[in-house]
Amino acid sequence: MSTQTIAVHLPDGAIREVPTGTTPLEIANSISPRLAAVSVIARLAPLTIPGTTAGETKAEETDSDAAMYAAGDAAAPRLVDLSTPLTEDTQLALIKESDPEALKVVRHSAAHVMATAVLELFPETKLGHGPATDQGFFYDFYREKPFTPDDLAAIEKKMAEVIARDQPFLREYEPREEVLADFARDGDFMKTHFVTKFTHPGDQVSFYRNGSFVDFCRGPHVPSTGRVKAVKVTNLAGAYWLGDEKNPQLQRIYGTAFFSQKDLDAHFARLEEIAKRDHRVLGKQLDLYSIQEVAGAGLIFWHPKGAMVRKIMEDWMKDECLRRGYQLVYTPHVMRRDLWKISGHEGFYAGNMYTPMELDDAEYRLKPMNCPGHILIYKNTPKSYRDLPVRYAELGNVYRYERSGTMHGLLRVRGFTQDDAHIFCTPGQIEDEVIACIDFAEAVLKTFGFAEFKVELSTWDPADRKTYAGSDENWTLAISSLERALNRKGIAFKTIKGEAAFYGPKIDFKLVDVLGRLWQLSTVQFDFNLPARFELEYVGEDGERHQPVMVHRALFGSVERFFGVLIEHYAGAFPLWLAPVQVGLVPISERHQEYARQVKAELETAGLRVEIDDRNEKMNAKIRDFANQKIPYILVMGDKEAEAHAVSVRTRAKGDEGSMPLTDFLAKAQELVKSRSTEL
Repeated sequence: MSTQTIAVHLPDGAIREVPTGTTPLEIANSISPRLAAVSVIARLAPLTIPGTTAGETKAEETDSDAAMYAAGDAAAPRLVDLSTPLTEDTQLALIKESDPEALKVVRHSAAHVMATAVLELFPETKLGHGPATDQGFFYDFYREKPFTPDDLAAIEKKMAEVIARDQPFLREYEPREEVLADFARDGDFMKTHFVTKFTHPGDQVSFYRNGSFVDFCRGPHVPSTGRVKAVKVTNLAGAYWLGDEKNPQLQRIYGTAFFSQKDLDAHFARLEEIAKRDHRVLGKQLDLYSIQEVAGAGLIFWHPKGAMVRKIMEDWMKDECLRRGYQLVYTPHVMRRDLWKISGHEGFYAGNMYTPMELDDAEYRLKPMNCPGHILIYKNTPKSYRDLPVRYAELGNVYRYERSGTMHGLLRVRGFTQDDAHIFCTPGQIEDEVIACIDFAEAVLKTFGFAEFKVELSTWDPADRKTYAGSDENWTLAISSLERALNRKGIAFKTIKGEAAFYGPKIDFKLVDVLGRLWQLSTVQFDFNLPARFELEYVGEDGERHQPVMVHRALFGSVERFFGVLIEHYAGAFPLWLAPVQVGLVPISERHQEYARQVKAELETAGLRVEIDDRNEKMNAKIRDFANQKIPYILVMGDKEAEAHAVSVRTRAKGDEGSMPLTDFLAKAQELVKSRSTEL
């Protein structure tokens, strides 16, 4: 009786006929033992995937609960353990330690190693979940006694022991009903919740075992604990069970893991650089903004220097809007609650809005969005097809309720200024308008010094119908319009299912900063919902009334968040055109102050922002103080400079560059400002 075989298609085009039940690890060893040694997991895909062509793959998320526990789309590629028996013809790719996908897997495995260590040291602990994150991993634990710093050190030491045991990660299955009974008996309320949520009656529930430790998990994992080669426990935080303050408080232990100590060391060196760029620290050091406890969390006070940068940002944005055919508008900060009922925000977005205010004539809400206000302006006068597109832009203050634990300096606030715009157009104009918004977004990023960005298209999830407004036909039209616009621009994008706004799909631009971090800022959204809710109209060429479609777009995202990203990107050392103070003047002694004042007047007349330090301090102290404020140019003036109408120039990047005529310096500075250069 012959052994049944299957065809395994490899990335290089080779096809291997192997017995049913052969594992990816066995195939790796048959190719090269060296390949097997560096392989971590495998990616399997059907030979044909609906909606794709040969060689295409679909991204698989691995950092959410749903991805961790749910089986997902059977037609999509999936990551599996190297020990998984292959039972049908398939495409196989071996994922090596150097592949980005492998890093999250080793971190997920490190979370299991951490849980193993915690239970060996503190057996009374109950387990939550332990996903990988972009920076490492965490595990949630329930334990009445708080962990201490000494406990964290002991946990890390015990993790090293677990790793040294090199225990294999083995996948096992048990009937769902038995699992739930066991968890209920042991009081494992969190595991009971996860099994109930992510499995169905009659299922065989997936577990992973390493040694005596067993955890509910769908994997995949590295072959053994020994493959978690470089790990570090980093910190401890509190987290409410299911994010609800009414539930028990858990203890969340964070850590990170890599495949080598070199990579781990590089990670912490990068964290040190990130800490140096923290906008909260630099904001205070450079006197840019503050958050006042007496006024409330998440509310920003712009100090003069920060306000100057904001003015430059807003002036540029307004000028560009006008140049690109937008009209500037302003709308109230509070509006009647009935308006938000019409827009749908009262039903779909109420959790992010402040509670209503009762006034003498009605209930009012602080606005979380500018769009209903712009719609009312559009609706105020009749429109013809000849008027379209109509583009309204506003730097409008909006207010959204953020929980106290989620706010973060300028990046997550309760009150912020959105560079909002809404475009009302015919269906035939929509693609061109979206492309114009994409062009505008690219101009914003380029102008402010960001050379690289990534794009995501967020679509709806038809299975979650109650979360979204509008018909299936409208959603199909909206998504295809955004896809075509991106394809016409030749922009690569990733589709994110289920992340659309309730009123339509959106394009998100994620800029890449100098440290390679992604920041979500610019967004372009298609909206067919609000025009219908507000019964918007225009008279078409046929003389009949038609409903326009609508584009939302915010390119800074918010002025506050964009400013915070700028601070961190430039480490507070803004390019000359953005710097709140562009030139610092240092008269060497009291007798040189008059010449310094003349220089200040001449530079300010030419449009530069200048400060003079005329304190009775030594020259080096004045230079040091200006340097600490990261001012681009420091001009020192003594007898020689006064006699020659010159200045001794020190740049932020290069230091002392010697003396030059004031007119030469001025011409150079003006050209750098005019070109918005990032160089000095």
